[in-house]
Amino acid sequence: MSKMSIEALRDTQRKLWRVSGATMGTRYTAAFHASPKTDEEELAARLAAAVGAVDEQMSNWKESSDLSRLNRAELDCWVPVSRNLAALLARALEIGSDTHNAFNIGVGDLVGMWGFGPSGEQRAHRPGVGTSQASPCPSVSELIDVDVQRCRVRRRGPVALDLCGIAKGFGVDELARVLSEHGIGSWLVGIDGEMRACGSKPDGSPWAIALEAPDYERHAAMAVIELSNAAIATSGDYRHWADIDGARVSHTMDPRTGAPLRSSVASVTVIAPTCVDADAYATALLVLGAQAGRDYAQRRRLDSLFVVRDGDALRTIGTGCFANVGSAPFHGNNW
Repeated sequence: MSKMSIEALRDTQRKLWRVSGATMGTRYTAAFHASPKTDEEELAARLAAAVGAVDEQMSNWKESSDLSRLNRAELDCWVPVSRNLAALLARALEIGSDTHNAFNIGVGDLVGMWGFGPSGEQRAHRPGVGTSQASPCPSVSELIDVDVQRCRVRRRGPVALDLCGIAKGFGVDELARVLSEHGIGSWLVGIDGEMRACGSKPDGSPWAIALEAPDYERHAAMAVIELSNAAIATSGDYRHWADIDGARVSHTMDPRTGAPLRSSVASVTVIAPTCVDADAYATALLVLGAQAGRDYAQRRRLDSLFVVRDGDALRTIGTGCFANVGSAPFHGNNW
């Protein structure tokens, strides 16, 4: 498969273009309705460049990225970064503070310790699963300063930043920005499970998003959500995990305990105006858990859907537009 592909499908008045390519260890997609006169090659190149820039700025898997340089920098030294990275770090600190550290981008060392970082190997001092050797992660606001106006950041204390819980959302928003700047008003863009939609299809129908069931073994749709002029993101424990000491360990770290998250919540889906916020809030609510997460979502008037494991069954808890889903158990594709 090529690194980037373009496909054109005709409708009655406009072409439906589909563009996809590799980024951030997965693939980005963009589907949009545009005039046949659209320079699709130039637009596809701009889409690829937008997500490529995010990867170069925010990846902790690339030693040359802005984020990796910042993580290696000496303490108390200002490091020049891209405007995008500075703005994203500032937003991450805001959400981290508002969620009382449930969303914390300072878990880089913890992620690496448990084998989910770039090296893929656990460190020798990894605490055993289920032990009490771990300790809570400090708030990142106490460890870094972000100067958005001057595009610079400094670390005031030892911390390894990890943007896996928000960077893909930012990449999706960058895809949206490119299409909007081209005057295209009907599109659906995504990176992995993070999506954002604008407008509707030419026939007036909304864009349809399949919500994946939290199944460890297979990919299956649990429900279909109609999306227009909004973003959606899901965080869960069922795609990225490892078997450590005979236990299934989630890749999501709990900053409150300093260990992998252990919870009955299988996944959390959030709808928000931007994918940055949907991505970060989905992670934060997953960490907070069903009760505290629902309470927070209700206070912030978030549209959120929790899928909770209850024995062999799953049950749902919804807020906002998902409130009518209720908490009834469901099996397979049936609520």
